[in-house]
Amino acid sequence: MIPLHRSAEVAKAHANGTPVVALESTIITHGMPYPQNLEVARQVEADVREAGAIPATIAVIDGRLHIGLEDDELTALAQAKNVAKLSRADMAACIATGGTGATTVAATMIAAHLAEIAVFATGGIGGVHKGAEDSFDISADLMELAQTPVTVVAAGAKAILDVAKTLEVLETQGVPVITVGQDSFPAFWSSTSPLKSPLRMDSAADIAAAHKMRGHMGLPGGQLVANPIPKEDEIAAADLAPIIKAAQADANTHGISGKAVTPYLLQRIFELTEGRSLTANIALVRNNARFASKIAAALMSKDA
Repeated sequence: MIPLHRSAEVAKAHANGTPVVALESTIITHGMPYPQNLEVARQVEADVREAGAIPATIAVIDGRLHIGLEDDELTALAQAKNVAKLSRADMAACIATGGTGATTVAATMIAAHLAEIAVFATGGIGGVHKGAEDSFDISADLMELAQTPVTVVAAGAKAILDVAKTLEVLETQGVPVITVGQDSFPAFWSSTSPLKSPLRMDSAADIAAAHKMRGHMGLPGGQLVANPIPKEDEIAAADLAPIIKAAQADANTHGISGKAVTPYLLQRIFELTEGRSLTANIALVRNNARFASKIAAALMSKDA
């Protein structure tokens, strides 16, 4: 038996057929310090509510899989120390042993599907790391998108990755990559990149209809919806390129590997951009939460 617990708000939405949007928790525990992490988590949840859906922030707390957090639980998680970073490989072990962990993209997708939530908003997905031909460092997020039927709204793949190779793996795995409103695949902190998006759709209704059609056809996996960061919030790709290169060099020098790579690089980029990267990250997460809410609402429509 899975110890799955819905918050009061999510349980009511589930019973009433109200749209629900899943939210990850690693941004809270591993993305920024307290109390800013709590403020941002509350703001993103408020964005979802204002857009007409109910937020379900997902985490494992003392061996229970929480689908939505009460405010006191959110506050406690934001202040917690030594919280595990959970993906497909270690999520069940954490639950079985009564542990506490924050969910990555892959783990949040698994939890959302268990809780019958079809849409999930995040910042950026993981993918193929630079130098993966030697390190084999490829995020479990890509395989999860290939097998778990959840539509994930992100601002593309994290810009620290080898984005071209990430798109190749997604194509090989049969994952639809849909960019919202433009032909260029977005580059996380930057709204555009030189890479062409495999698919383009201009409305939440079309994306919802595509999600439903995959279900009707019996196709496994979800969809990646690449939602560009608003122009007014972006950092130009030309400005970021040397910064990302410098951060990667630092990681190599210090022998950073595995799960530690992404948080290390994001922290170094935060330092090298004097905080601009975090400001942009918050803006894009909020933008994704709002758009995911529109997709969730469209999925409830009989027209989708």
